[in-house]
Amino acid sequence: MSPRLSPPRFRTEYNENDQVFSISGTLRPQGVQELASSLAQLQDAARRSHGVLYIDMRRLVLMNNTAFHALTGVMVEACRARPELRLVVVISTIVGWAARRFRHLSQIEPAIAVETYDSDFYPGQAFLEEGGFIPILRTQTKMTWRHEREILPRHGMRPGLAVADICCGIGDFAVLVHKEFQPSRIVALDHSRSSLAYARKVADDFGIQGIEYTYGDAAQMLVSDNQFDFVTCRHSLQIFNRPELILKELHRICRPGGRIYVTNEKNSHCLGEPRAESIQWTYNEVAKLFAHFEMDVELGPKSRRYLIEAGLEDIRIESFMVTNLDGDPQDFVNVVSAWEGVYAGDMAVRRGDSPEFIERFRQGFQDHIYAALHPKGYAGWPIWVASGRKPA
Repeated sequence: MSPRLSPPRFRTEYNENDQVFSISGTLRPQGVQELASSLAQLQDAARRSHGVLYIDMRRLVLMNNTAFHALTGVMVEACRARPELRLVVVISTIVGWAARRFRHLSQIEPAIAVETYDSDFYPGQAFLEEGGFIPILRTQTKMTWRHEREILPRHGMRPGLAVADICCGIGDFAVLVHKEFQPSRIVALDHSRSSLAYARKVADDFGIQGIEYTYGDAAQMLVSDNQFDFVTCRHSLQIFNRPELILKELHRICRPGGRIYVTNEKNSHCLGEPRAESIQWTYNEVAKLFAHFEMDVELGPKSRRYLIEAGLEDIRIESFMVTNLDGDPQDFVNVVSAWEGVYAGDMAVRRGDSPEFIERFRQGFQDHIYAALHPKGYAGWPIWVASGRKPA
């Protein structure tokens, strides 16, 4: 009786329309014979492709030397057999070993290029990953949670669910959900190492257990399909230049019948009184500034369309206004002050704005602070909440 072979822990697929050969999972064969069908598939893809063949390794978790040498051998052989063919190996910074293994491949064969997928995917995120931005994130979560703890159950949140918080930032929201709703499991994933380091430190300091903090690319998560009952992505679709790719991944990891929950802003609707005109001008300019860096902080009301186009059903959408009357007005002031520091500081300078523009730009933030602290004043920051169910 022949021994039973364990099922393969990797998957290969060729998309002829896009000329993409994809490899995902864990590629650790004992011998080359275990890869025979995949190598033959790659050879066939190289024969059938014209111009450029993409080798997509963004979801390849591990690869041993046997697999590496076998695959790269087929790639080099294909290029030398067909001098007109170019191969582009696509990797991600999330999978650190990939860059080390493949960096020298183009030196061996000039027709093979290695591209880092997510180096250009987050064009503006660097502004929001700096350690100095952490206090603003903590204060923002503190202010929005007063509203969201009441809103979440209307969108399907309840105790005992398997929850994923994608683009979790510093992890505050995951902690609050963990305490309030007691999920059976909660995974918090982000692309920022500094934010995750902070999140883990807070969890350790406060003795919080049960949250799985994970480093990962929200557009190419190393997470299996159909795992979570409730998937959240807060204030994040608006900072990516291709939010539909994030939603595609949220859809993939959500179980059929589960819900995807997103929050986004419309910064031009930030308001204040007195000094409303100055405040309005500045936040209109904030939207333009973010657009310059390929981010859309006007996305809030568009959330319903994005969720429908992602294939979700039973769409629920609502909005709420965070104001200076929600607890201590100084919290609102701290948020606006942090916005001024980042938006009128590094971002405006890097765009090349004039000193005169930056001075007027800053004045609007200062006037928003004035409105928040004025004894008769009102200052607001609007948030849109939307969720949809993945069809069963």
